Amino acid sequence: MKANSVDQEKRKFIHSLVFPMFFLFLLWMIKIVETGLNLDFSSFGIYPLKWKGLIGIITAPFIHSNFYHLIGNSLPLFLLSVGIFYFYNQIAYKIFFLTWLISGIWVWFGAREAYHIGASGLIYGFAFFLFFSGIIRKDVRLMAISALVVFLYGGMIWGIFPIKAEISWESHLMGGIAGLVLSIYYRKYGPQRKKFDWEDEDDEDENDNENNSSELNYFYIEKKSKDSENK
Repeated sequence: MKANSVDQEKRKFIHSLVFPMFFLFLLWMIKIVETGLNLDFSSFGIYPLKWKGLIGIITAPFIHSNFYHLIGNSLPLFLLSVGIFYFYNQIAYKIFFLTWLISGIWVWFGAREAYHIGASGLIYGFAFFLFFSGIIRKDVRLMAISALVVFLYGGMIWGIFPIKAEISWESHLMGGIAGLVLSIYYRKYGPQRKKFDWEDEDDEDENDNENNSSELNYFYIEKKSKDSENK
């Protein structure tokens, strides 16, 4: 049984790597093509409240201003995506694409007039989802992931404020809110907190106490009624 369990965990881990690696590969290929052909794909970003900017809801995460921008996003995007696909494999694709669409739509409606590009909105969405989902579910393993997210990416919180004009803090903020909303909406889906034996024993003791209390109340009422009849 243990060998089967280990094999299952290996398959689960390998599967959690596949889509994040494929997505990251696409990002790099697009940037290489853009640079190699001396093109500028920034017009495929989200431009708020303009029809031309609607396409960016789909395409913006693929576009990066330069290789430094892409390199800065690659590692956190990959690690956080793997975390979602490993620990929340049942709903991982929903979380991935809903974060993508929701944050993109919100940026289109509420951000300043400029082209908003990059996958940082996804990064903030995944980080917020992992953090809040672990806390909401009260699972020790998932809360450990929450703590790890804070440890590794706690400094990201400053990215949701308009500190630097060249950074799309709106994408960060909208992505983070989307991750929070999804962590609440999907709180009953995916992994749940495991109950320990001692918790089951406590529940059984409470049920026994309730049954004993009911029996005593019944005995008391029955005895009282008989005493009344004798009088």
